[in-house]
Amino acid sequence: MDSGSTAWVLTSTALVLLMVPGLALFYGGMVGAKRVINMVMMTFGAVAVVCVIWVLYGYQFAFGDSLGGAGILGLDTANIGLGGLIAEDEAATIPPALFAVFQMLFAGLTTALIAGGVADRMKFGVWLAFTAVWATVVYLPVAHWVFAFSNDDAGIVGGWIANKIEAIDYAGGTAVHINAGVAALAVVLVLGKRTGWPNSPHKPHNLPLTALGAGLLWFGWLGFNGGSALAAGNSASVVVLNTIAAAAAAGLAWIAVERFRGGAMTSLGKSSGIVAGLVAITPACGAVNPLGAIIIGVIAGAACAFAVNLKYKLGYDDSLDVVGVHLVGGLIGTLLIGFLATDAAPNGRSGLFFGGGAELLLDQTIAAVAVLAYSFILTWIIAKLFDLTVGLRVTAEVEQEGIDSVHRESGYDFLGPDPVVESPAEPEPAKA
Repeated sequence: MDSGSTAWVLTSTALVLLMVPGLALFYGGMVGAKRVINMVMMTFGAVAVVCVIWVLYGYQFAFGDSLGGAGILGLDTANIGLGGLIAEDEAATIPPALFAVFQMLFAGLTTALIAGGVADRMKFGVWLAFTAVWATVVYLPVAHWVFAFSNDDAGIVGGWIANKIEAIDYAGGTAVHINAGVAALAVVLVLGKRTGWPNSPHKPHNLPLTALGAGLLWFGWLGFNGGSALAAGNSASVVVLNTIAAAAAAGLAWIAVERFRGGAMTSLGKSSGIVAGLVAITPACGAVNPLGAIIIGVIAGAACAFAVNLKYKLGYDDSLDVVGVHLVGGLIGTLLIGFLATDAAPNGRSGLFFGGGAELLLDQTIAAVAVLAYSFILTWIIAKLFDLTVGLRVTAEVEQEGIDSVHRESGYDFLGPDPVVESPAEPEPAKA
């Protein structure tokens, strides 16, 4: 075991866990004041469900041997669960259990991202059941395709995207962001629009909360991307540098688009731009140099600023712009690898602009299209089955009142403190 790498990935795992409240606050600030508790519950609830699934069978499905050895679906029936990871593996540089928990949080956060698309109107109990089914049927196979590398010594056949077409996805542009972004679109199409949308205002209630969430996500993303190096060294350092540079450039690009379109440069735009840059650099952080990271950030920030308005033109109610930021940003980062990758970066392959030809761009396109199609079709079927059986939406009364009412809690005390009631004075003792 390498103690330095183990310490770095342990730290990265803690950083990724901090992204859970970061996402809850980022989403929570963008919904109404009577909907913030539900948004927090959906975020934490999704992560909790997926973590339990990961221990029971998720890890082995994602990183075990492929079903039939075809490289399609990870399924190691000989060792279901994490029981086999307790003993130390002397051949590994970090403990296998550490890799398992690091990837566990990837799975939980990917699933939780979908909540932003369905905010304000989905039944909470159904949401928890949906996350269990979606993580099992959609996330685990896609994670196996992208993240599971073959191990000839152990006789493990990995996923086809990682091992056959050899597309680059350093930390989850396809498996995380394209996957969750297009899944949100599929659920939204089944779920329907919020009452009154787009004519009635659905304004953010607490933009400082959203900015705080974006800051926590930016901080945690250093572990999300940097920890994916699985070692403390040059690769992790380059990845962290690229991650910070891309997010900064994207935030500036987003508010520049706002100003160009004749509006004000907003805190919501700045926060959204930072997240868009983080999304786009996730697959490319180990493939490009720092200048390439800035280019990816600028393109993603500007493109996503335009993309979030597509929902008004196309008529789908993606509440918190999961499609406009995560799907579009994930596609941009994944495809730009085919142009901007350099063999001087940790991934060691060159794209079109560095003399690598079109092969890498083709590989990236195949990976992106495959994940997009698989996730959309399977997610739509899952959502439709839930809608036909138990129903996806809360009642119109609950939606109008504010979905926090289903939790019998409120994010804020609108009535103020309870009045102070003075105790009655004790009667004076009777005189003799």
